[in-house]
Amino acid sequence: MKTAAAWFKDALDYECKDAALLEAALTHRSAGGAHNERLEFLGDAVLNCVVAKLVFSEFGAADEGDLSRFRASLVSGEALAVIAQEIHLGDQIRLGSGELKSGGFRRKSILADALEALFGAIYLDGGFAEAERVIERLFVPRLDRLPTAAELKDPKTRLQEALQAQGLPLPTYAVDAITGEAHNQHFEVSCVVSALNLRTVASGASRRRAEQAAAQLLLNELSRTENPL
Repeated sequence: MKTAAAWFKDALDYECKDAALLEAALTHRSAGGAHNERLEFLGDAVLNCVVAKLVFSEFGAADEGDLSRFRASLVSGEALAVIAQEIHLGDQIRLGSGELKSGGFRRKSILADALEALFGAIYLDGGFAEAERVIERLFVPRLDRLPTAAELKDPKTRLQEALQAQGLPLPTYAVDAITGEAHNQHFEVSCVVSALNLRTVASGASRRRAEQAAAQLLLNELSRTENPL
């Protein structure tokens, strides 16, 4: 296996002058000692700034809401985990024995956090311009593959806009049931559009997720009606 420094140079085209920074960025808190949570915090801020500049430049006609959706799509935990997998970051992360046994090197949240920590390390080691160069190298090719702004809107937003376009009242959401222990609750939520006599029910690990799922189901119902919105 390559050394961390050699992998870093190949994967991100950057040579880290401070080996301690790179080691910390690649160390999960489960491993003990200096770990990557503070660097992750810093890297997240740097990443959001650089990606905001990228989408601002790329999508000149987009409004603030669309720009926010483009940025959110690019820097989501899911998107960062994909990049981390592509550069084989999981092979370099130092984990505690428990996380190692449970396959933590494949866990998306751990991969995404470590990638942000690496951006934070580059910022501290080489400055903002170098961090920007590395981030652009990874993210610019993804701009052309972004969904449209409309496709990135969440189901609740799309449902609201569809109803408003028809002059109809907004949907109402209600929590019908909450089950499970306090640390592991499950929410059942209904979404109702009274003017159309439509009601859907969905569940999720949070109220927000359940509401989004119920809104999506109602959008599906609308698409099947004789006069879909």
